[in-house]
Amino acid sequence: MSSVRALTLADVAVPRANLAWDAAMIVVASLVTALAAQVAMPLPWSPVPVTGQTFAVLLSAMALGARRAFLAQVLYLAEGVAGLPVFAGGAAGAHILMGPTAGYLAAFPLAAALTGFLAERGWDRRFVTTMAAMLLGSAVIFASGLAWLARFVPAEHLMSTGFLPFVPGDLIKSALAAIAFPAAWRFARRP
Repeated sequence: MSSVRALTLADVAVPRANLAWDAAMIVVASLVTALAAQVAMPLPWSPVPVTGQTFAVLLSAMALGARRAFLAQVLYLAEGVAGLPVFAGGAAGAHILMGPTAGYLAAFPLAAALTGFLAERGWDRRFVTTMAAMLLGSAVIFASGLAWLARFVPAEHLMSTGFLPFVPGDLIKSALAAIAFPAAWRFARRP
């Protein structure tokens, strides 16, 4: 893959995007993350719910690229801190960023930047590389999430409460993206 920045799907969809379009895409991506957070399933043995957030974070990153995706996730976190009910299950407030899920949330901008950076280098054009980009983004979220969750959960339960229940879903979501993005690029290249 090339080290030169390639177009993202957003660049193809809005070829002459200006600052206003970029801002609109950033706001929409933050709102998509907020909506995905409302798809939340609590796990009785874990303080971390299963949500659609990570899928929204990584998909928007693949579509928008590193800079816009990073800003979208910073905006998402700011919305929640400001009191908007955007976190899982409609939660809001700065205290969420001190709770058990704070490490996962804090990693969203970094994971978005990494995944978007890889998409800008063409990693979203083939199944294998799209899957790898999604999994690398997930790895950033898990690493940060588990490091923070360790403050709240005994070490012997860390993997069973903060990692293992989420792996099957992440693999499925990554595979769906790995099918969708190369297909979207094939469609986008049609005259």
